[in-house]
Amino acid sequence: MDQSLREAARTGNVSELYTLIQRDGNVLRRFDEVEFIETPLHVAAAEGCIGFAMEIMSLKPSFARKLNQQGMSPIHLAVEKGHKEMVLRFLETDIDLARVKGKNGETPLHYISKFGNCDGLLDKFLEACPDCIRDVTVQNRSALHIAVENKRFDVLRGLIEALRKKEYYREMVNRKDEDGNTALHLAARNDQLEMVKLLLNCKADRQAQNLDGSTPMQLAEQHNSSESTTVLLRGFSIPFLSNFSYRVDKQIVKYVTKASSLIFHDMESISEQDRNALLVILGLLLTATYQTSLSPPGGVWQGPQGNSSPRSTVIEDRESPGNIGTAVMDKYYFLLFYSLTYVVFIVAYFLTLALLKPFPYGFRTALQVLLAFLAMCFDQSISSIAPTFQIAIILRVFSTITFVFMVFMCISYKVSKLSVSIVGCWIFPSYSFSILAGGQIVGVIQGFLLFLILYDEFWKGTMIVVGYCVFVSGGYSSGYGWTYPTAFVAHWLLLHFCQFCIKRYIKCYNNYRLSLNSVGMVITVCKERWIRMRFNVQYPLV
Repeated sequence: MDQSLREAARTGNVSELYTLIQRDGNVLRRFDEVEFIETPLHVAAAEGCIGFAMEIMSLKPSFARKLNQQGMSPIHLAVEKGHKEMVLRFLETDIDLARVKGKNGETPLHYISKFGNCDGLLDKFLEACPDCIRDVTVQNRSALHIAVENKRFDVLRGLIEALRKKEYYREMVNRKDEDGNTALHLAARNDQLEMVKLLLNCKADRQAQNLDGSTPMQLAEQHNSSESTTVLLRGFSIPFLSNFSYRVDKQIVKYVTKASSLIFHDMESISEQDRNALLVILGLLLTATYQTSLSPPGGVWQGPQGNSSPRSTVIEDRESPGNIGTAVMDKYYFLLFYSLTYVVFIVAYFLTLALLKPFPYGFRTALQVLLAFLAMCFDQSISSIAPTFQIAIILRVFSTITFVFMVFMCISYKVSKLSVSIVGCWIFPSYSFSILAGGQIVGVIQGFLLFLILYDEFWKGTMIVVGYCVFVSGGYSSGYGWTYPTAFVAHWLLLHFCQFCIKRYIKCYNNYRLSLNSVGMVITVCKERWIRMRFNVQYPLV
């Protein structure tokens, strides 16, 4: 590079740049002819000269992706030198610069994980390009691996907070590098206690094995990481039960995710314009099907229970309050018509949930909750106008299918647990369960299902359970009185109490194992000392 051009880039002198261009119109052209070369943009980025850098980028956009002889792009240099505003201006100009790969396949985010979070750059960076967190190096290391390796706890915490909002959260937390090590392996090996605790709280796999067959706890023991070993050991459950639970959970997630991907595999490739058009069409379908539940063909019969109308026998059969109204349609036509209506509603409902995946986490969750309320209202509308009690029960099958599908989508990280629990709370104290058992059994079944969804969110689940039971006791299940709500709350608390007891037992069991290990180490040391004193043997203690 010409020395005058280098000095202009180092000092940010734009006037000198154009003076050089006037002297030689091809002064910047020669940089395009070399594959790996230091450009004036590299120099400006390293020095933090934003004005000069933006001027060069407007003249030669290709320079932003050029790698120097050290395999670094201008944005890599800006991150390494801690020039936050320079990095943000690069991203404003071209968002794809966030995923430029340099030496070893490292992106700018990997450099943030390596050199530190200067002035809160990480949050701004992830806000501009959220999916860059999925990029890995040539060693298959993610930003989490690099943050742990370089002992950047603040970066690791920021990455975890960003990942919590993603569907691929568990995948990235447990991602393995070329040696089979997860981030938890590296944290345990380096005895980074706070990182180990953070990763364990984020459902990092304690039993993941690297290529040598070592788990995080075994690595911690091999490298004498005593504090990490203690934390990992206390977290372990009884080996047989832990292995069985892990395998079952892994298989469920695997098959449910696979089934979900078979159904929604083309959703990822839909353009934003097509996605918006489909959402409009699906919104119209949901509106049309919901309207049919409010205004059935032929209307509804509003007469009293004892009316001499031909519909009175149907009303007596259905045993519903006269002021709700019962569909005038013949019961067989009603079943056929609303079965097809339910199919249209369910398909449109789940396609809408799938299309919401790219939306921001909070906005997407709010929409999913609103859609859950819509499904509840649709289900209640059809159940209220059903001409017979038996037809209402048959249509509950579709409601149950809706709930089951939502559980599947929840497992595959597309639907929030809150929306699934709302639908489950509404559907399962249904007519079908009322026939099979009394209020106590209904409460037990519903409490168990809700526990399976929210077993790791006690306070959120308790608020939902108590609030819903107050609502139910106010009139929806007046036939049950307080029997059903009491059974529901009692079963929910009982399950969590059993979970608490199991955890306490496991903790005591692991503390016992830890004590045995400590006693064994003391006995070994005492034995070595006795041998040394008895036989006067000079060798280091093991």
